[in-house]
Amino acid sequence: MTQILAIDQGTTSTRAILFDGSLSAVASAQEEFTQHYPASGWVEHDPMDLWTTTASTCRAAIDRAGAGPERIAAIGITNQRETTIVWDRKTGKPVCNAIVWQDRRTSDLCKALKSEGFEDVVTERTGLLLDPYFSGTKLAWILDNIDGARARAEAGDLLFGTVDSWLVWNLTGGKAHVTDATNAARTLLYDIRKGRWSRTICDRLNIPMAMLPEVRDCAADFGETRPDLFGRPIPILGIAGDQQAATVGQACFKPGMMKSTYGTGCFALLNTGEVPVRSKNRLLTTIAYQLDGKPTYALEGSIFIAGAVVQWLRDGLKIIGNAGETQGLAERADPGQQVILVPAFTGLGAPYWNAESRGAVFGLTRNSGPAELARAALESVGFQTRDLLEAMRADWTGAGDTALRVDGGMSASAFTMQFLADIIDAPVERPRILETTAMGAAWLAGQRAGILPGMAEFAASWTADTRFEPKMEEGARAVRYAAWKRAVAATLSFAE
Repeated sequence: MTQILAIDQGTTSTRAILFDGSLSAVASAQEEFTQHYPASGWVEHDPMDLWTTTASTCRAAIDRAGAGPERIAAIGITNQRETTIVWDRKTGKPVCNAIVWQDRRTSDLCKALKSEGFEDVVTERTGLLLDPYFSGTKLAWILDNIDGARARAEAGDLLFGTVDSWLVWNLTGGKAHVTDATNAARTLLYDIRKGRWSRTICDRLNIPMAMLPEVRDCAADFGETRPDLFGRPIPILGIAGDQQAATVGQACFKPGMMKSTYGTGCFALLNTGEVPVRSKNRLLTTIAYQLDGKPTYALEGSIFIAGAVVQWLRDGLKIIGNAGETQGLAERADPGQQVILVPAFTGLGAPYWNAESRGAVFGLTRNSGPAELARAALESVGFQTRDLLEAMRADWTGAGDTALRVDGGMSASAFTMQFLADIIDAPVERPRILETTAMGAAWLAGQRAGILPGMAEFAASWTADTRFEPKMEEGARAVRYAAWKRAVAATLSFAE
């Protein structure tokens, strides 16, 4: 058995990738699924879509590899984080749609908890802030708003899980209700220092702890798949939330190393080692990965809109037909215009954490058009990353001493990555293998199965495909960033 099957369950699609013993992709399959927007600021998925696309893409990848399931040593799972699912313990049927990480319906609950001073308790235990982004208030909303849910939960009939738990439950035929430390750390319910669910927080949110999954290392025994799914039982040996899996895939194993993933949103993680660093600048303290019972911590900055701003250009404004057109448009933009787009479509994430903000455009002239908007959209990603780096440097002296390793769909845009290097004044490295999230999950499972190398050898094998060096003059950089800060301040002011 020489292959690893990686499941990458994301916000808009599910992918399955088969890797060989050298972590080269052998075969893959991908399926998109429907996004549901039942009210303003609400985002949902049908949990069965997440499961059926997982099962079908896994089968398709195995079929395309042509070697059969007998060559697969293990499965690794990486997933969209914070998305919240509740299902019946006996039937496996979800009680409602999954509430997606982008969903803002619990803003009022978060405000009420903040007003009573509960955020300090939450931050001390979980490293997180009180924001609708996280799973805890989503779970509380389900129990309070879905008919019969609370009574069933208190009777022990309902289970809670993030997407990884939901997939493992279905893969194992309901035999395993588990999660890993990185996903647990994003629920708002897990004490990242003590390594256990927080009774204090669960009691305040009125969440029965019997609903919660067992927490294990990122590389651990999570159960075996049902024999009928893929032709034979396959052990599930690795799980990590998507951003932590990308951190592993980018081999950011040393304190001070940092990666930034540009997908629907942007997520930057800075490895801070064995000690959790509490942020004074509204970043998140989280678990980067946990192996052999030992957590490694990180500072994280979360940007809600990165690649989604390109989708807005395509689907909302309809000024492009596909994402690849943005670079050409941006390069043709009038250099004399400095249009700034603050893409706060679902609020502003780190370091602002303002759920009420909405998008704004500044600096429009009569001659502004699609090219200027495309450039502003791409540059917004660089500006937001600079915000995160500034906060990280203020929080921890070891931040920003190495190149920024990047991945995700937007990292393929040379224009965006060059502007990123320019505005942060640091090298940006794009790896030879861009499938870092899936590869991180594969490595966790593969080294647990004994067919992939350990951490040091894996880190040594990481290679950059392209390195973007900063070229912008310091004066220009300062002017551009100051203009961005004014635009953000105006956006926040308007939200008030």
